[in-house]
Amino acid sequence: MTSLPGTSSRSKSEQAYSWIRSRIEEGIFVPGYRLVLGAIAKELDISVVPVREAIRRLEAEGLVTFERNVGAQVAMLNETGYVTTMQTLSILEGAATMLSAPFITETAIAAARAVNAEMADCLEHFDPHRFTELNREFHSILFEQCPNDNLLDLVHRGWNSLNMLRDSTFSFVPGRAHQSVAEHEGILALIESGADSLEIELAARAHRTRTLDAFTEYQARHKRPSPVQP
Repeated sequence: MTSLPGTSSRSKSEQAYSWIRSRIEEGIFVPGYRLVLGAIAKELDISVVPVREAIRRLEAEGLVTFERNVGAQVAMLNETGYVTTMQTLSILEGAATMLSAPFITETAIAAARAVNAEMADCLEHFDPHRFTELNREFHSILFEQCPNDNLLDLVHRGWNSLNMLRDSTFSFVPGRAHQSVAEHEGILALIESGADSLEIELAARAHRTRTLDAFTEYQARHKRPSPVQP
């Protein structure tokens, strides 16, 4: 049994939320996994109430769904969902990156370049899951300074939806990883030079749509089942 410190209901709800979410992100709770409130409450040594609150929060973020006669479960994401999520995220993240650009410091650009260099190092002995982690870290540096909180929240939700994929897209299109590293440097160069905001937005949007294009082309060429959950 995992004992959670803290006495307030809100504190317990927050800790239950973090516990469940971390297991979703780590792939321990896979898409379709049933979240039994009583079992989770027993594991965490708390009442069902804060667990229910945590699951409602995860449902609002799109990580959990609730169906009558089934209950709460980790959300599924089919191939159509993946495509539409990527299409939406390309627009949202492009705008968020554009709005962030004026607030990205030289230190932040240096940090992003360091992450991109680590991504380049991954290419020799390719680890798609590690590459994906670094990819999110890189892009977070570019969009987290977005002053529009509503837009930033939508970007976070899009990334969280993509995290539910059991496999990294880069596992299926590793050649795209090489292109991605080069495109990262191009986006950084635009921000560093103070390029027009629209140019930055379009570059960030095109970067994501090219990953989607590579994935859909691979699926069509090989006629293989999607790596996302059916």
